[in-house]
Amino acid sequence: MITGLNHVSIVVPDIEAAARELNDKYGLVVGPRMVNAEQGVRLAYVELGAGKIELIEPSRPDSPVAKFLERNPKGGIHHLCLGVDDVAKTERSFGAAGVRMLGGGKPERNVAGERIAFIHPGDFLGALVELEEHAV
Repeated sequence: MITGLNHVSIVVPDIEAAARELNDKYGLVVGPRMVNAEQGVRLAYVELGAGKIELIEPSRPDSPVAKFLERNPKGGIHHLCLGVDDVAKTERSFGAAGVRMLGGGKPERNVAGERIAFIHPGDFLGALVELEEHAV
């Protein structure tokens, strides 16, 4: 079951430059930088009440985010993230409804160790959607 919108992810070519710009122009504070080695990204969040903006920068050339930057050198919105109670259960339910999931069923985790999965953009109005499980 979808519980809410967790964050919108923006790919940037330089996370430090993006953090300075968000602070200088909008007064937004970007939190600590983290690395998700499995996904090949450096990331940081801007906390905005119930939601967040996630800044993502590739940490290696074979990262899917690096490929996104090749097509969009200035960066841009990469995906939106929806919270769910149970990723595996949600994947099964969506699969029964004909929704394609990316990653071939291989369990993935975010930088906080939470289970995640991605819906194929062709099955969500052209948008890449991440599902993120939160322990209650």
